Amino acid sequence: MRNYDLIEADTALEIVLKHVYPLSPQMVTTFEGLDLVLAQEVMAQEDLPPFPCSAKDGFAVIAHDTTNPRRLIGEQTAGYIADLRVEMGTCARITTGAPLPPGADAVMMVEYTQEAAGMITLQREVAPGADVRPVGQDIATGQRVLEAGLSIGPQEIGLLASLGYTAVLAHPRPRVGVLSTGDEIVEPDMTPKPGQIRDSNRYTLMAAIQRAGMQPISLGIGSDKQEELMAKIAEGLSTCDALITSGGVSMGKLDLIKPILETEGQVHFGLVNMKPGKPLTFATMRGKPIFALPGFPVSSLVSFELFVRPALLKMSGQRLLLRPRVPATLVETIHGDAWRPEFHRVKLARERGVWMARTTGAQSSGRLLSMVGANGLLVLPKRSQPFVAGETVTAILLDHPETEPYPPSWATA
Repeated sequence: MRNYDLIEADTALEIVLKHVYPLSPQMVTTFEGLDLVLAQEVMAQEDLPPFPCSAKDGFAVIAHDTTNPRRLIGEQTAGYIADLRVEMGTCARITTGAPLPPGADAVMMVEYTQEAAGMITLQREVAPGADVRPVGQDIATGQRVLEAGLSIGPQEIGLLASLGYTAVLAHPRPRVGVLSTGDEIVEPDMTPKPGQIRDSNRYTLMAAIQRAGMQPISLGIGSDKQEELMAKIAEGLSTCDALITSGGVSMGKLDLIKPILETEGQVHFGLVNMKPGKPLTFATMRGKPIFALPGFPVSSLVSFELFVRPALLKMSGQRLLLRPRVPATLVETIHGDAWRPEFHRVKLARERGVWMARTTGAQSSGRLLSMVGANGLLVLPKRSQPFVAGETVTAILLDHPETEPYPPSWATA
């Protein structure tokens, strides 16, 4: 294994995002496009509404007609064209969304009329165009209604359907293979033998991948045998767009992931100056990204949040890649690390307009309980003195959607 330079977390993220790219767009049905990123601009192929129609239930009238009461000549409801023509001294009953009969140029709301013996009395004047939706009021033919790069939500699907789009071009969800490594790892439904532990990392990471909107693929557990690990990695690369491994990236005799990546691919970095997650390794092989995460559960999940999630979002075509960062005030004294910047797990709450941060307790890399209930990461610079109660530090909001592109505004301010 070669020696790696210890790089800063911001540098590591920059390297990652320079080596991942949006997946090639594919045609999908409009409904299948939910939460995908649109890869085309959408132009209106017709006017909406396509005909002048009523915005209210009432009576179609000629606005400048002073006849009162007026003779009711029939009814126009939505969904068809009635054989009616409104002339002076007449009106037609009309429902919301129904096409305006020829001759009429306004709608009088039913609330301001009286009906008796086939005659309609208008109780107030009506202006031309009142409660009439003209052709193209909502959307005009040739108008650009959706831009490429937009995330497709329910409202976009409804708009596409209203314009007759049954399929659109969109970036697919990345398929992400997850491989746990180590002879000491067993499945959760097994009783561990002495020296073994149940696999939590693969399930944690697969859940994090799914929550990010991507498609997780389990590659199982790879043993501490180089040939088997190479076969598992090859399997993942053949079926997935990205690969995540956990464990096997430290300096031990059986830490085989780094040597395999060095031989079969290109390792872009192998050590990051952060706590937890120092052994984090990023490589590319066959044009696909591989994230070799540390084996400790917290190190693995924090590394995913800071580096893997932004990369997967970029692969899916998203433009906003980073969670918001805010100033947070410490409720209690927190001890950081004198040698490395630390991402400290906390519970954040908004109190009187200020974000307040409470630690989740002991911050050991193996204590997954420190992530339970955590909705924020404090970004603590290396410091031998404690961070005291009342001090303000930067916090990353883990339960908020991404609001920052890359490079982020907080890095260039």
